[in-house]
Amino acid sequence: MTTNIRDNICPKCGKPSEAFGLCTGCRIGATPWFTCEKRVRNIQCPSCGATKQVNTWTDSEKPKEELAPELARSAVRFHPDVKKPAVAVTIEDLTVNRSRALLAVSGILYKKPVEGRCEVGIIWDKEQCDRCNRISGSYYEGVVQVRAEGRVPGTYETETAALIAQQVEDNLQAGGERLSFISDITPGRDGLDVTVGSQHIGALISQRIVSELGGRYTTHPKLVGEKNGRQLYRITYSVRLPRYQKYDVVKAKNRYYEVEGVESRFLRTTDLQDGTPKSVRESEVERLIGNSRNAESALVVFADGKTIGVMDPASCRTVELKKLKWLPAEAGGQLRLLRDGDQLVPVR
Repeated sequence: MTTNIRDNICPKCGKPSEAFGLCTGCRIGATPWFTCEKRVRNIQCPSCGATKQVNTWTDSEKPKEELAPELARSAVRFHPDVKKPAVAVTIEDLTVNRSRALLAVSGILYKKPVEGRCEVGIIWDKEQCDRCNRISGSYYEGVVQVRAEGRVPGTYETETAALIAQQVEDNLQAGGERLSFISDITPGRDGLDVTVGSQHIGALISQRIVSELGGRYTTHPKLVGEKNGRQLYRITYSVRLPRYQKYDVVKAKNRYYEVEGVESRFLRTTDLQDGTPKSVRESEVERLIGNSRNAESALVVFADGKTIGVMDPASCRTVELKKLKWLPAEAGGQLRLLRDGDQLVPVR
């Protein structure tokens, strides 16, 4: 091969070069175009399956079969000049805690295809995560106590409060707040206690319960120690549900009202005689009749003019009631009733 004195000559191999300096072949040979770590480690919590990256725990639902190729690929580093890098992985499990990854790497370097191979050992380690460690150690930062004014919270209220707490926890966990957890939900004689792992989740649960069920909440911090010069508190979130809850039926001023909500010392209600909205002072309530969630179903025997006849579910006798404009009633249909002594009270 003849060369012109004006051609660029590779100083290493003596072949023509496209530019001043090494030719493409020598540049590729002189460039470590990829590196491959000999070993990678995966740390997983045996309790919840979370994985640890550096010092950060992350919730993960990926099985080992998906994690292994990702870990193997993370061991490869390409030179910045490599274009279209690719890594093909084959995994071989050696023991329960050890796997071997065979990697075939490829790319384009200085417009020339390059290929290589390497082997990576994968170590599968177990370590209890920060959240499970706190839960197993009975760590908590607060308790949400759900109670009611002058009464015991009903089943609906305690079940709703527990559901709200679980929904708040799910939302925070999905958002990455791993330490905002619930370690215990305990129904008791006086209400419901929710033990929480962070003050943030305690405040959110309390706010959501009050928003859904009414009432108010107050906080009561207690100093429990000091860590790294910082005082540590546990907070009791005292949630007080109102004396009357939604769908309660009360008697006031010789009329029956169904409660829609509570604002300060006033009840937002529906007058069960004419179906209109009314505001009733708590002090005006003579007594609580019951809650319409627990109403009985009764058969409408007849509907005649201003009177309807319903079959009492307890005695199976026909009882005549005044026909209400807001409540459709036809023979053969059903009505929902509460009892006030011997009086049957139709509810919505």
